Amino acid sequence: MTLQEAITVRHSVRAYKHQPLAEDVVKALSSKIEEQNKLGRLHVQLVMNEPRAFSEGKAKYGRFRNVENYIVMAGAKADDLEERIGYHGEQIVLYAQTLGLNTCWVGLTYSKVAGTYVLDDGEVIKAYIAIGYGETGGTAHKVKRVEQVSNADAGSPEWFRRGVEAALLAPTAINQQKFYLEYKPVEEGRKARVVARRQFSLAGYTHIDIGIVRCHFEIAAGGEDYMWEEV
Repeated sequence: MTLQEAITVRHSVRAYKHQPLAEDVVKALSSKIEEQNKLGRLHVQLVMNEPRAFSEGKAKYGRFRNVENYIVMAGAKADDLEERIGYHGEQIVLYAQTLGLNTCWVGLTYSKVAGTYVLDDGEVIKAYIAIGYGETGGTAHKVKRVEQVSNADAGSPEWFRRGVEAALLAPTAINQQKFYLEYKPVEEGRKARVVARRQFSLAGYTHIDIGIVRCHFEIAAGGEDYMWEEV
């Protein structure tokens, strides 16, 4: 399974089997986490065989079942930390799908269990990702139309539409899809540009969401000649 294929089949899963992660899967997943930690300047950590984070305290309200493995999404405080967590965390999530695992991004309904992770000075946790072998593969949710989240039209490049369609499959907080992608055509001496904008949300988490959206867009758009324009 490619990452592009993983985008189309991956859904959030909250109920898991009592099944330890296979040794070869753990090795591959750990290597991917190490890679993304370096690329994203993060301190992401895999925690295994630990059920309390999703069974105690406020975790009881998240309707999770049998979560015994999870990924702690942490890094040093910075203005762009949440976006990096979203982008590189989703790289891990999609790779996990190719390994036969299921996942769920979690922003609030988990408990921090002392001794299960390490934080260096100045580091904070921004999210958890439940991971394991799901009881099911999850179900698809209703998504917005391409025209609602972008300026794609009949004259837009095919790679831009592919990217937007993949972005619509990105997991966002409570499926809010509060983002907008704008294509800016090639100008003399400049590449085509893509702008990813967050939209207001009472639920929050739009910085993490936009990182996940960018990840999906890049995978689907491929190595086309464009660049992100910051806002």
